[in-house]
Amino acid sequence: MECERLKEIANRLRAYALWSIYNAKSGHPGGSLSCADIIAALYFKILNVDPNWPSWPKRDRFVLSKGHACPILYAALALRGFFPKELLATLRNIDSPLQGHPDPLTTPGLDSTAGSLGQGLSISLGMALATRLQKSSYHVFCLLGEGDMQEGQTWEAISFASHYRVNNLTAIADCNGLQGEGEVAKIHNIEPLANRWRSFGWNVFEIDGHDMTAIVSTLETTKRESGGPCVVIAHTTKGKGVSFMENRAEWHGSRGLTKEEFEQSIKELGLVHEFELRC
Repeated sequence: MECERLKEIANRLRAYALWSIYNAKSGHPGGSLSCADIIAALYFKILNVDPNWPSWPKRDRFVLSKGHACPILYAALALRGFFPKELLATLRNIDSPLQGHPDPLTTPGLDSTAGSLGQGLSISLGMALATRLQKSSYHVFCLLGEGDMQEGQTWEAISFASHYRVNNLTAIADCNGLQGEGEVAKIHNIEPLANRWRSFGWNVFEIDGHDMTAIVSTLETTKRESGGPCVVIAHTTKGKGVSFMENRAEWHGSRGLTKEEFEQSIKELGLVHEFELRC
């Protein structure tokens, strides 16, 4: 029953992320929708966080390395209670706290800025290592896109984390097979991905990134792991949940959605009733 609840939350996150992009008239819907189930599991089950105390020192940390997918993260923060969900309609406005890439100086609940691909895992590693100095026990999760794993800095962090057996760090790779210009395999192939992470000494898990039961059980396992860092390779679908976006590279980053496209999207997601007064 709990996984069914989380799946419903994931669809709500998808709808609110698209609502943000619809109002902004620009954004990155494809990669936001592909990781919605993972984000729902994290913020509504796995992460130990407190919306009433966003800077709580003992909280778990989350870094969205693929920062362009921030509409789905903003939706999760809003529905989790970090700020009013009406604020989601201000995405990318010049005076909005919800910018096109995450900014922790303006947005409650964020642990790190993001945007330049390949930096997120290094930031997460620093946070995880800090627990040794702080004598704390929080866990750090980092969500990477395939573009992150085309960057050398990511592999430096992978090597460093393994060497120091950083066991409170979980990387999650959102592998939807597409990036802005087309297929990852044709632009800059990163396979065999699982073997590459494994060769660096990481504990590797491969899952269907839309199977909520697998997501929850795997993330819970990585949070208990004491033998070094973990990576969850999540195989996902770009634009998941919206038929005309699924597996379409052109929806990586877009002009936004027309009114008709937005209405079709929330209809397919089963959330028309939630947006009747908003669109």
